[in-house]
Amino acid sequence: MEKLAIGLWGCFFGVAAVILVGAGFAYARSLRRIAMNAALAALASALYVAVFLVGLPIADEKTQPAILALITLLVSGLLTYLLFAVLGFLKSPAARQRVAVLLCLLLLIFLLIGWLLAARNFFILSTVAACLLGLVGLIAAIQKARNGDRLAWTVAFAIFCMLASIVSLGFVAFDRQGSSWRVYAASALAATFYLSTMALVMWSRYAYLMELHTLMAYGPSYDPVTRMRTHQETGVMVGAVFKNFRDKPQPLGIVALTIANLYALEQLYGVHAVNYAFYVCAGRLRRTVPSQIQMGRLGNEGFVLVMPHCIESAHLIDLAREIQVRLSKSFSIKNSDELEAQGTVWEAEIGVGVLMVSNPDSRGSDAISMAHRMSRTAISYASRIAWFDHTSGETVELPDTQLS
Repeated sequence: MEKLAIGLWGCFFGVAAVILVGAGFAYARSLRRIAMNAALAALASALYVAVFLVGLPIADEKTQPAILALITLLVSGLLTYLLFAVLGFLKSPAARQRVAVLLCLLLLIFLLIGWLLAARNFFILSTVAACLLGLVGLIAAIQKARNGDRLAWTVAFAIFCMLASIVSLGFVAFDRQGSSWRVYAASALAATFYLSTMALVMWSRYAYLMELHTLMAYGPSYDPVTRMRTHQETGVMVGAVFKNFRDKPQPLGIVALTIANLYALEQLYGVHAVNYAFYVCAGRLRRTVPSQIQMGRLGNEGFVLVMPHCIESAHLIDLAREIQVRLSKSFSIKNSDELEAQGTVWEAEIGVGVLMVSNPDSRGSDAISMAHRMSRTAISYASRIAWFDHTSGETVELPDTQLS
């Protein structure tokens, strides 16, 4: 193969690897069905392509086409099932069972017919069967699109790319040595488009499930802007953490964040700009904070983080510094009418209050209020981080050189 074809196949396997990583992330978030569907689609496609490109370690030239035919039938059946799931035809258990049984019967019929044929003819039959299943999926996608599902047009394009890749790989399997590098490149391009498009479709289809999973965890106190707890739910979380703290006394770390220039932003660009700023800041915060740390909104101007079992203050301070740096990076504010356009560059003025709580008799509301006041005070500091010094009993600035 020429370098172009090799590079395109490298892109295909790279996309498959990215999908697998995303599936692992979804599984870690307890979204097992999403993770399973994405992982199966990526693994089945990568296995199918790898077998056709590299071949099988079988010396018998008559046996190899039969094994390729069997793999083609199994992979095409699995991808067709996942395709119907993405299109929304398998919402009920009865529908899933009917489609699974029907696909198994069809594959069994093709398999029985294939064993009566020569190996190469069996392979031709399996390729035709895979194309027929793809055409069924294409018709279903077009019908779904005509009924108002705009995303189904994207699925139809993905199926078209899949059919092109199946036909191209079929030619490669028949004449591996004589196939032009252009056939390899066309197949790689089609397969990459298919996998990338299906990954986009699956993310679009299942993104609402991720939102729903978080909403179910927080109940009516879920904030759709920041995708975390509201101020009221944060109070419930803090109460639960401090109750556990009194039962099992171990130091708690509290980090309060205040965004000082939200009022000015609202006066200049309106409430939509404030919501967008909160959305971006909350996203950066979620990506920065470890999963074991509890967090939520704090009033209308910031966030609060609670770190249970905070034995060393250095970890808490390092986290506060990292949060301050990341949330202070500038970004474009976009209004509600032109979300796709380039907006005004804006930088959040972040004040961070850091507090260690060691006394089991401390009240959660008092500790949070104190950290909140410290975060407002920190706005006037050069480092923008305020630390409560238990030795002096005062709030002091935490310079970059201070470690504890």
